[in-house]
Amino acid sequence: MEIPNEKAVAVDITESALDEALEAKEGYVLDVTLYENGGLKTAADGRTVLIPQPTDDTDDPLNWPQAKKLSILFVITFIAFLPDFNSATGVPALIPQSLQWQLSPNTIQYNLVGQCAALGTCAILTTILSNYFGRLPVLLAFQVLAVATGVWCAVASSFHSYLAARVLTGFGIVAQAGGMMFIKDMFFFHEHPRMINIWSGGVIVSPYLGPLVESFITWKTSWRWGFWVHTILSVIALVLLILVCDETWYSRSKQTGSRGPRQGRVHRLLGVAQWSAMRESGASFMRALSRPIIAISKLPVLLCVIYYFVNFAWVIGVNATTSVWLSTLYGFNGKSLGLFYLAGIIGTVVGEVAGHWLHDGIATYFSQRHCGRIEAEVRLYAAYLASGIMIVAVIVLGFALQNVWHYMVVAVCYGTQVVGIMIATTAVNAYLLDSYPEGSGEVGAWIVFGRTFGGFMATLIEIPWVTKTGAARVFGVQAGTIAAAVLVLVFLQIFGKRIRKAQGAMVFLS
Repeated sequence: MEIPNEKAVAVDITESALDEALEAKEGYVLDVTLYENGGLKTAADGRTVLIPQPTDDTDDPLNWPQAKKLSILFVITFIAFLPDFNSATGVPALIPQSLQWQLSPNTIQYNLVGQCAALGTCAILTTILSNYFGRLPVLLAFQVLAVATGVWCAVASSFHSYLAARVLTGFGIVAQAGGMMFIKDMFFFHEHPRMINIWSGGVIVSPYLGPLVESFITWKTSWRWGFWVHTILSVIALVLLILVCDETWYSRSKQTGSRGPRQGRVHRLLGVAQWSAMRESGASFMRALSRPIIAISKLPVLLCVIYYFVNFAWVIGVNATTSVWLSTLYGFNGKSLGLFYLAGIIGTVVGEVAGHWLHDGIATYFSQRHCGRIEAEVRLYAAYLASGIMIVAVIVLGFALQNVWHYMVVAVCYGTQVVGIMIATTAVNAYLLDSYPEGSGEVGAWIVFGRTFGGFMATLIEIPWVTKTGAARVFGVQAGTIAAAVLVLVFLQIFGKRIRKAQGAMVFLS
């Protein structure tokens, strides 16, 4: 079917991922009236073309009732919320732990560094295992591990035991690293930005809700209760996973008779059903192992990882050291610290609400001026706004800490930086998902890798750097790196489409 557009492009979007890759290169067209031939399935409005076109199979996740899809997304978002909730819970615990174990706060902070490294490493491992064993059994296995390590963190009797538990807790990142897989499996192209916005909201708010809870806990009782709270939430998530979630892997290739696992629910939870279905579809361990490598070989993916690494590093750096600055400069106690973290939560909510309309609004505006076509690079326009917001917030925050301005100035800047990263997160993820729909899990995992290793780096250097150089100068340098990262956006918007065409879609090994 031909699209009367700036350049007529033959598209048969009933042919699964190969044709979706063509749409990714040439631009997506959602208006059914712009297609010469009929017969396309549309959304309830009768006008929006469903991309990809769903099969007639009721087991196709794209055909599941919207209530089931949203319920699964809610559980995935809840599980994705927990790793960083656990990680950030350790921030207000730094001071009481340093007193209990007779170690400096900087030494105690190495547990955050180790956990960030584990989170980034496991992000890549997650996609490999999910593409070999299936999404659901991998999610289940790592959630069981998250419950066990949560208990370990709460009962650790020494710093070394606590450090080991924290590192292993980092392996519970499946829903963060694989969130894009679940969204791509269940939702259509026109739904992606809003679903990514919901899922990423759970990820972004968790580093602020964790310290809020732990700050009030350390104010009244032992720091260990913060990790008991995480453990209780992890058990709830495990129960919801078993009751609500389902296997979303589904083969859309016409070259194989296999579609999706059709055996009973228990078999799907344990991965028995997926094993036979995925082997029939041609999934092999070497193919699963090669997918992340093939994904990062695409220059737009690598550049987006670098952009996100630079921007999220300083978000984590600020959050991981806030309790130290507020305690030493402003004399905050546990109660005051807990209330301060509301600024990050408010920032997340503002970014979530703004993103709900911003990303779709930009895409709609562009399509109206380009014959109904939406190109992947359009998603990056929102990231310019995000970068500008973060630059201003970081600069003012540096001067506020340097000159010990009123703590409300610190709070406003703290929350404003979160607004920026919230918008940037959805923009970058939506861009990569539009660009490489066939590699949804891999591009999502690499973004998580960039985020966590940015946090690894920032957490390691933030306190000694500010102590030695001064907050104003340090945060000025950080703002400069955020500004430099904008060049990545400029480069991708000028050359991104040509690079994607030249490198081609992600073709995975058999």
